[in-house]
Amino acid sequence: MEKRSIRMIKWYQKNISANTPPRCRHTPTCSTYAIGCYERFNFVKATYLTSKRVLTCNPLFKPKYDPVPEKKTKVPRAK
Repeated sequence: MEKRSIRMIKWYQKNISANTPPRCRHTPTCSTYAIGCYERFNFVKATYLTSKRVLTCNPLFKPKYDPVPEKKTKVPRAK
């Protein structure tokens, strides 16, 4: 599912976004952020993060630098 989602986003960037003026309020753009999420996380978490990001891309929220979060890793406990 992740690869299919990335292909759809890249199609959007090439065919739709390239022909319209820039509108994203955040850096990196929402579509670039979504690709990063799908590459780093599983489908469910990436969809959640992308949806949350797109919902804040409107005039009610301030523009901001919002990179894709790092994937948390489990640290082994010391015995």
